[in-house]
Amino acid sequence: MPKKSKPIVALDIGTSKISAVIAERGDEVKILGCGSSVSKGVRKGVIINIESTVTAIKEALSQAEAMAGVKVKSCIASISGSHLEGLNSHGVVAVKSGEVTRDDVDRVVDAAKAVAIPLDREVLHVIPQEFIIDNQDGIREPVGISGVRLEAKVHVVTGAISSSQNIIKCASRSGLDTDAIVASSLAASEAVVTPEEIELGVCVMDIGGGSTDIVVHHNGAVKLTAVMPVGGSHITADIAAGLRTPVASAEEIKLKFGTCLVRSRADDELFEVPSTGGRDERKYSRRDLADIIQPRVNEIFSAIYGFLKAQGSEVYLSSGIVLTGGTALLHGILPLAEETFRLPIRIGSPSSKISGLSDLVQSPEFSTSVGLLLRETGMAERKSLSGSFSKVANWFREHF
Repeated sequence: MPKKSKPIVALDIGTSKISAVIAERGDEVKILGCGSSVSKGVRKGVIINIESTVTAIKEALSQAEAMAGVKVKSCIASISGSHLEGLNSHGVVAVKSGEVTRDDVDRVVDAAKAVAIPLDREVLHVIPQEFIIDNQDGIREPVGISGVRLEAKVHVVTGAISSSQNIIKCASRSGLDTDAIVASSLAASEAVVTPEEIELGVCVMDIGGGSTDIVVHHNGAVKLTAVMPVGGSHITADIAAGLRTPVASAEEIKLKFGTCLVRSRADDELFEVPSTGGRDERKYSRRDLADIIQPRVNEIFSAIYGFLKAQGSEVYLSSGIVLTGGTALLHGILPLAEETFRLPIRIGSPSSKISGLSDLVQSPEFSTSVGLLLRETGMAERKSLSGSFSKVANWFREHF
């Protein structure tokens, strides 16, 4: 019988919206309720207005709690923004007893994560890639193996301390303790990729409102994480400027009529566009709209492709690319991505490792939220967090 625990909420703090998904922790992720609200205090993944963000969190949380019929006191929160940086590191220690113990593993991981970072940054994640014992590489579980020299290759994700502090502060003012903060890219990939893809090599692109989070997996390990400061809000801004309409109307038009492919709308279907300053509405065709959207999406994909090539990561993508996030729902984005990357592409929705009201979160928009829950419940492999987060969280619990 599945083990049950107290409910917890996953907070996906995004540029365009804030999502709250409540689930029951145990041997599986049981979705109890969800809610979302327009995000007005976040820019490019980073909180810039505390009060607006708290208001949005409370609204999304209230919807989720009403649906679930429970009150939650703690959360797992996502963190994004171009301040996040990923790097690969390496550590070496001597094996004390001739046989690798858990203590040896902890010591070598500590040695590997001892990277020089500025005082205003902290280590968020230390993700083991492989262990090497006496020059024998490719070892994933070294405990119990005989040897005298233990090495570890790890991927380290760092971020601005102030960003973590602001997330914890907003959650605290919304009545929530923060159990963990997880990089959005890692959370989203937990929900949308398969073990086979992780082994063979895959890139997950979580295209949100203000940024695109990237993670590359290969041989069962994380090879690259990065955040590109471009996303769906840039497409919306282009539409607002091109059609001379308010941003709110541009977002609505993008969701209802937007397409990435000019050639897919030869019928020139017309729609009305609100004007600014009390002027009369005007009519445009979907072809006009596609002429605005396609160049921006092409620019986003080309920038990501150039970045992956510069990092040498394109050699890892045997399984191709998984697109997720709200912008992945844009019509025609899949064939346009295939043209750019010339790789197998698919749209990633949250995995089937969830139960309860799972139909409510079976959309790319909720990939990060579901991934946060999967990491927390142990359905996916848990990764190490630095002690600095715990210190910050404890400080806020004491003062707020």
